[in-house]
Amino acid sequence: MRPDSGAGIAAARRCLLAGDLTVTQHIEATLTAIRERDTLGAFVAVAGDEALAAAEKADARIREMGADAWRDMPLLGVTVSVKDLLQTEDLPTRRGSMLRNDRVSLDVPVVARLRAAGAVVVGKTTTSEYGWSASTVSRVSAPTRNPYDPALTAGGSTGGGAAAVATGLCQASLGTDGAGSIRIPAAFCGVVGYKPSYGRLPYAPNSVDRLAHQGPLTRTVADAALLARVAAGPHLADPDSALGSLDRARDGRVLRVGWIHHDGTGAQITEVTDRARQALIALGHQVEPISVPYDDPYPALVDILAAAEAADTPPWAEQWCDPGRLEIVRYGRTLSGVTVIRAEEVRQALRVRLRGVMDRYDLLAMATVPVEPFRADAIAPDRAADPRDLQWLSWAPAAYPFNMTGQPVVTVPAGLTRSGLPAAVQLVGPVGADALVLAAAGRLESELGWLPRPPVASPSPGERTP
Repeated sequence: MRPDSGAGIAAARRCLLAGDLTVTQHIEATLTAIRERDTLGAFVAVAGDEALAAAEKADARIREMGADAWRDMPLLGVTVSVKDLLQTEDLPTRRGSMLRNDRVSLDVPVVARLRAAGAVVVGKTTTSEYGWSASTVSRVSAPTRNPYDPALTAGGSTGGGAAAVATGLCQASLGTDGAGSIRIPAAFCGVVGYKPSYGRLPYAPNSVDRLAHQGPLTRTVADAALLARVAAGPHLADPDSALGSLDRARDGRVLRVGWIHHDGTGAQITEVTDRARQALIALGHQVEPISVPYDDPYPALVDILAAAEAADTPPWAEQWCDPGRLEIVRYGRTLSGVTVIRAEEVRQALRVRLRGVMDRYDLLAMATVPVEPFRADAIAPDRAADPRDLQWLSWAPAAYPFNMTGQPVVTVPAGLTRSGLPAAVQLVGPVGADALVLAAAGRLESELGWLPRPPVASPSPGERTP
């Protein structure tokens, strides 16, 4: 892989500062590209006058202040899309559902912070209904397709955001991750996905399951860190947002890394991610192969998620529900309070177990997803394709445990398989150690280089394609 040296927000900033184009031209071109060239189904709504008005204000600020324009607005002119689970004041929120078409007068806290830092929201990206599946299939829109092979899935449930970033239709996307929904599509689409520590970015209104995190999908680790620094910090609307602002990632020390290989990982995935393991060793880290250091919490995850889905769906709404999600809702209605409490006990035991593991290792590393992307219209690989079996997420065993523990995770593209599809490795740190994880991910990214753009992509401002 040759480094895509022009990629990233910093390159676009240089382009704007040099006067090679204006923010208004950038936004106009972006909105046109979304409307005319979104062949993968990444977007469900496109911004209009509000985005152009924000661009005009950004241009006026740049003309007046020059390089100082970015001093207090580090995302000035950056194009950001927002997953359609999150409320925005100027675009409808359908949550991938026939039940919803909300128009509100208030952004969720993270979106408000991104806008305050100068970001321009260009649209809402596709999700599965209420984000229930790790593919992006719903009854309200066509499946979101993979930019490296449109016959295959982009992953989910932030598949629209991953496809939008991979194809250059925006510079960053804000997603959610309740059981891998940022990291799985990031891995499938060849972009960076960052699930912060639980509480690092405020999530309001949040789900009662307390599994969901908000986080960015970007082309580079530096861009993900930049968005997170802007968005991090407590907010009154989210009582769980107790962690403070995010420190800059500068840790370059030798790290103890526990390398985990999950059973069932495909040969081509192993081949690519082994390059990442070798890259970590080349960077001087102490990498030790280890067995999975905890029991699989999947049955408890199912009970927690199903109870939350049932609480969110009244019986009268069944006729409009996605059939797959409805199976989970119906199962959730059978659960007793005792069963849900037992599942929460499993979650607490897992948190304790992982804290002990992180006393021995600075990071854990593993393939983000053990399989290559599957059919675009499927909710899971064939062996886990029937939601009645309640195995709809079991095929991604590296994803959901770290939602239950709240640990920070960054997934980094590791290369392309022999089939020409992206594979990724994820780095996991202790709760609160986001800066450490981002620093290590940035160094790994530099060692591996960036993936080549998929064939359907358009270069972003300031970007030179390899």
